[in-house]
Amino acid sequence: MKNLTYMKNKWVEMEELSKESLDEILERCLNATDGPWISYVEGRDHESGSSFIMTNGDDIELMGATVADQDFIAHAKQDIPKLVSEIFRLRSILSLDDKPNNL
Repeated sequence: MKNLTYMKNKWVEMEELSKESLDEILERCLNATDGPWISYVEGRDHESGSSFIMTNGDDIELMGATVADQDFIAHAKQDIPKLVSEIFRLRSILSLDDKPNNL
């Protein structure tokens, strides 16, 4: 049976994530340049220069990205650890990670 959810006017198949998959997602996020990452868009956040994502390291400049893409990428650095942590918290409450074939 497929796990479908309705998002943005279409049905999307959702993948069940193992604890190992969530650990890998979190590891990729934590291995990226330290945050917070902040999106600065020319004309919205400052008047001259290019749009960029400010990090605690080198700034990230994107080519071909929309403002929404840039904002999403910048927020993902902070949002992903929060989301993964919430999934682990909820699984702990439901004792899902102790069962075989957990979600």
